[in-house]
Amino acid sequence: MREILITNDDGYESAGLHALIDALRPLAHITVVAPTIEKSASGHSLTLTRPLRFIEVDDDFYKLDDGTPTDCVFLALNKLYAEGKHPDLVISGINRGANMGEDITYSGTVAAAMEAVLQGIPAIAISQVCEGACEGIEDLGYALAQESIVQIVQQIFSKGFPLLDRHLLNINIPPIPPAQSKGLLTTRAGRRAYGNDAQVHRNPRGLEYYWIGLPRLDWIDTPGTLPTDFEAVNAGYVSLTPVQLDLTAYGEVERLEKWSRELEIRN
Repeated sequence: MREILITNDDGYESAGLHALIDALRPLAHITVVAPTIEKSASGHSLTLTRPLRFIEVDDDFYKLDDGTPTDCVFLALNKLYAEGKHPDLVISGINRGANMGEDITYSGTVAAAMEAVLQGIPAIAISQVCEGACEGIEDLGYALAQESIVQIVQQIFSKGFPLLDRHLLNINIPPIPPAQSKGLLTTRAGRRAYGNDAQVHRNPRGLEYYWIGLPRLDWIDTPGTLPTDFEAVNAGYVSLTPVQLDLTAYGEVERLEKWSRELEIRN
C-alpha cells in the first residue's frame, strides 16, 4: 500500500489538516506529524535550542511538542520510518489561507514540503485561499481542496511525480465551491504587493507593544508567458506552481560578473 506523510503549520487540531487526512485515507496509509500549536509564517526553520518530543494522539498520528513544520518532516522521515523505508509522498496542508507569490518564503506549509524534497521525497504544499482573515472558512469548507488533492495524488500514483528532484508542487485553491471551479491551471509565482500592517497598542500597564496583522491579498501585474498564481485563483482556477529550491538568479549572472570585473579593476 502507498504511504503518505502529512503535516501542516496550523496545528494538529486544524480543520484543514483533518480534511486532508479524510480525503487521502482511501488512497494510502497515512502518517501524521503536526505541530502542537499554530506555526504559521515560521518559514523553513529547525528547532536547534531545545529538545522536541513526539506525542501520540492516535494510531500513526503524532503532534510534535512546540515543533515547526520543518521539524515535523525532518524528524518523521528520520525517526518514524524504518531504515531504508520512506513515504511515497509528503503533503503539507490544507493550509488556512493563501501561500502565493513571495509569501512562500514565509510559509511553514511550503517549508515542510521543502524539507521533504531536500530529503529526497516528492512533496506537495496545498493551501485554501480565503477572504481577509479567513472568517468565512468554516462556511466555505475544504471541499474543492479535497477533490483537487485526491485527483492530483491519484495521478501521481498512476503516472509519477511530475517534477524533478528538489522541486515541489505548490497548490492554491480558490475560495469557491467545487461546482464553480474552472479546473487546474499551471502557474508561476506572482508578485505580492506588501503593506505595513503592524499595529501599535498599549497593555493595561501602559507598555507599548506591536501586533503584526494580515495585509490584504494584493498583487502586482507582471508580464510573463504563464499566468501567476494570483491571477489563476482570482479567475476561479486551482493554481499549480512548480517551485525549485535553487534560488540562484541565473538571469542576473552576467550583470554580476560585469560588476565584479569592474570592482577588480578598481582594486
